[in-house]
This record gives sequence, C-alpha cells and structure tokens, in this order.
Amino acid sequence: MFVPEAIFFTKGVGRHKDYLQSFELALRDAGIEKYNIVTVSSIYPPGCKKINKEEGIRYIPPGSIAFCVMARNATNEPNRLVAASLGVAQPADKTQYGYLSEHHPFGETDEKAGEYAEDLAATMLATTLGLEFDPNQAWNEREKQFKMSEKIVRTYNITQSAEGDKNGLWTTVIAAAVLLPEVPPKTNGKSLESIVK
Repeated sequence: MFVPEAIFFTKGVGRHKDYLQSFELALRDAGIEKYNIVTVSSIYPPGCKKINKEEGIRYIPPGSIAFCVMARNATNEPNRLVAASLGVAQPADKTQYGYLSEHHPFGETDEKAGEYAEDLAATMLATTLGLEFDPNQAWNEREKQFKMSEKIVRTYNITQSAEGDKNGLWTTVIAAAVLLPEVPPKTNGKSLESIVK
C-alpha cells in the first residue's frame, strides 16, 4: 500500500473501426498507452503534488503498472457529441484529502461537461468538510461560496470532447489523472531509463 505523492493529468481522443482500437488510440493521444492501467476511485491524496504530463511520463518506464482515475466515453454514432471529464477539488488543508470526479456525458460541450465534473468534485469535498450549501444554487454561486469558506482552495477540470466520426468509426475520449508513488526526480528532460543505464 502507498499514498501517491504526485499526480499528472492528461486527455485524448481516438477513432477506429474497432471499439478497442479507438480506446488504444485515445490512450496514445493522451501519452499513456505504454502502461498497464489500473483504474481507481476518486480520492485526491493529501499533499499530492501536481506535476506536468511530460515530467510524469518520462518517469514511468513502459510496461509499468499505472494507477489512474479515468473518465471514458465512446460512440460510433455519426456526429454524436461525447465527452469525458475529471473534476478536481482540493482542500486548503494539505493534510486533508480532496476529490476527483468522473463524468462521461453525451451531447455536452467541453465547458458544460467540465463545469459539471468540477461541481461534482467540489460538492463531494464540501459535504466531507461539513460545509452547508444549497444544492439547487447554480455552480458558479456555490463555487464562490465554497472558496469564500477558505476550506476549499482550488477546483478545476480536465475535459476531452469529440464528435462521433461522420463515417461511423468508433470515437473514444478519455480524461485521466495518473497517480505516482513518489515525486519524480529532476531529470533535465531525460527519461528515467536513460538515467539508470
């Protein structure tokens, strides 16, 4: 068992006549196709450092088991809008855990899907922290209220949407948060493998 110390976010889209291959192409577009991905539920670990995708990918050798929270959606219906979104809510207290939420809608733009995912994560965190709020209020009003409480420091989302291929190919979208057991050492742009050799 370990508590992840670092996290990076990525997203991608893939199109292919086969459903599974469209997923593989979405993973490639996101840069995480060379890992054995294990999906996990939606807790943002306490004190977990957000790093950029390039730094995270350089640190994980091909074939590694990579734990991630993933939103995934697909369609083979021409022109149908699909989205995959992760919402993130982090508490001001870095010793407290936050939330990641997965949302995989049809017919929603990046903005709408992302806002909804962000709202989900913030609401889960707010209820954990005992914040009172009106669930019928618009997200932007609740967001202000949450941030004014000074208990929720940051919310954001990562979202990928796409229209279904006009010729009926499978179109898959993903948004992922990859959890790392430790903060990668500074590699000055080199891969971990080239440093170890």
